[in-house]
Amino acid sequence: MMLPLRTFLMAGALALPFFIPIRLQAADPDPFAKVLKPVFQQRCVKCHGAKGKVKGKVNLLKLQRAADLTGNPKLMSKLIEALDTEEMPPEKEPPLAPATRKQMTTHLRRLLHATVRARRQFAQTPIRRMNRFQYSNAIQDLFEMKRDVFPLPERMMREHGDYFQPQTGKMPGTLKVGSRPLGKSQLINTARLAGVTPFPQDLRAEHGFDNRGDHLSLSPLLLESFLKLSRSIVESHDFNWQNLRIWKSFFDAPPGNEDVERAVRDRLRGFLTRAFRRPVDDALLDRYAGHVLRRIKAGDSFTDGMKAAVSAAVASPRFLYLYDRASTGDKAEALDDFELASRLSFFLWGSIPDQALLDLAAAGRLHKPDVLSAQVDRMLKDRRLKRFCDSFPAQWLQLERIVASVPDPQMHPEFYFAKYRSSMHMMLEPLLVFETILIENRSILELIDSDFSYRSKLLKHWYQNGKRGGAGSTTALQFQRVPVTDRRQGGVITCAAVMTMTSSPVRSKPISRGAWMASVIFNKPPEPPPADVPPLPDDEDPGEKNLTIRERLSAHRGRKDCAGCHAKIDPLGFALENYGPTGIWRDTYANGRKVDVAGTLFRKHDFTSVVEFKDAILKEKDRFTRAFAKHLLSFALGREVGLGDGPALEKIVRETAANGYRMQPLIKQVVTSEPFLNKFNPVQSGVKQ
Repeated sequence: MMLPLRTFLMAGALALPFFIPIRLQAADPDPFAKVLKPVFQQRCVKCHGAKGKVKGKVNLLKLQRAADLTGNPKLMSKLIEALDTEEMPPEKEPPLAPATRKQMTTHLRRLLHATVRARRQFAQTPIRRMNRFQYSNAIQDLFEMKRDVFPLPERMMREHGDYFQPQTGKMPGTLKVGSRPLGKSQLINTARLAGVTPFPQDLRAEHGFDNRGDHLSLSPLLLESFLKLSRSIVESHDFNWQNLRIWKSFFDAPPGNEDVERAVRDRLRGFLTRAFRRPVDDALLDRYAGHVLRRIKAGDSFTDGMKAAVSAAVASPRFLYLYDRASTGDKAEALDDFELASRLSFFLWGSIPDQALLDLAAAGRLHKPDVLSAQVDRMLKDRRLKRFCDSFPAQWLQLERIVASVPDPQMHPEFYFAKYRSSMHMMLEPLLVFETILIENRSILELIDSDFSYRSKLLKHWYQNGKRGGAGSTTALQFQRVPVTDRRQGGVITCAAVMTMTSSPVRSKPISRGAWMASVIFNKPPEPPPADVPPLPDDEDPGEKNLTIRERLSAHRGRKDCAGCHAKIDPLGFALENYGPTGIWRDTYANGRKVDVAGTLFRKHDFTSVVEFKDAILKEKDRFTRAFAKHLLSFALGREVGLGDGPALEKIVRETAANGYRMQPLIKQVVTSEPFLNKFNPVQSGVKQ
């Protein structure tokens, strides 16, 4: 029986419960007493506890037994991070012996994982409405519609032709695509329902995605717009037999010898099951069928009566909301098969489950490992996978930032042609690279360093000499797959799109680039800068015209409250300084000074060039894999990844490494992970189910 919406709203508001100390049976000798505590006492407490000094609000002097750690998982996570990235001890202190550091992180991870496993509690996936992209897809699938519902500017890439054929396992050598900066020409040429206006575009969560539950609320004003939207869909003159594949079997009146009431009930039962993603009970079916029959009795046609019913259905919370039913206890428990079907379909297809998923759910078989694995394989070969490619990679890479990129026309005249910008070509390259890695099941490490790319004629010349070399059509752009032999190119981190969108109109911005690398590639977004720190001005002070950007930024790095973050992000940003504000390679600045990209990644991998920087990242391939998997898991669950997900992430990384770091096994590992297959939605005390 469907739980009241109020129950879900209240259950979804519950915070992750506090962890409580638990007793762990550690192998002899006790790792805390024999390994962790002695190092804390000898190397750490003078800055973290002794004589009242508590840097970073971390007091290690209070840790006297293992339970003091297991009762504070957040502290354990901080300690692991500080040790793993070699942030601690600080540079001015003697480093820990590598064996000691590894031993400490190993024991801390075991304690942390044992703690979260014992509690068996994940962060809650809150009840949330569909975002605009999901709503459009769901309407299309529900009615088997041959055209779009309404314009979707958030789709950054437009497919011209049918190049996306995942069942072949191969991307074509030449293809045609369009991009969002082409604006109205892309939207006007898209077949859609006349007279249907979309609700406002959903905003992305900070360092997250636009499907996050904590950002997808439903105000009374938006609820009213959903009601109007549902009516405008069925009232559109394009909502007809020509554009809906289900028209004949659902909206056409039954033959004269067929019982109308039975036809209404039979048709609505299947439709509502798909719309609400689980079988409907007789009481709910009676309400919808009764409404249709009353309309017909009052003189409406059969078709209009059914339109009224489906309009009500797609404005119902049962359709608009994504949710898992409440848990029965205080620990995580398995999703039911219908919940699993929805979670799977909205992850990979951005839409409602198809009939195959619903049939397996109804048979109680979808959760079986071999069945689930086969369904993931099937979904990865379906054209609806394009929706995953239209949402995840652009948001993961934060590519929407390039839409607002406006390099100075005086300094970069070649960036502009007619009324367009080269960014409309640039943004498509990383998206096509991502699609290739996914469809061809290549290694995710090629996102860092690939031996191929997709280039338009403009981009080929752009990378060669900073000139356009012709723009071609402004509606459909032809891209070709090209080999990449110069490792300064290839992958997504050095593509022109990323370099341009992380620059100001007149100069590169290593801090912005470093922050992008930290957030996107390593999933460790930096803290916002202090409010009183001014940005580096674009206009050079006359006394600084002979300085490099690294020298100009030294004042920022000198502040104590800035130094910690700069130590993390500066090496990441300066490593990319050979790329100018529009992604063109440079060896010197305009003042003749040589570009200096030298740095150290995680205080252990020195580099002096961007190729060595890529090599340093690849030496940390498991760290990148974990970060990328964390992005995927967050997108799949519609929530921030928490401490309880840590053991699952470590397993995903191990299994992905064992499969050659390939993309499709990684996705399958996300789907078969504990956080994906389970829910933690305890009902608040006093709330009726």
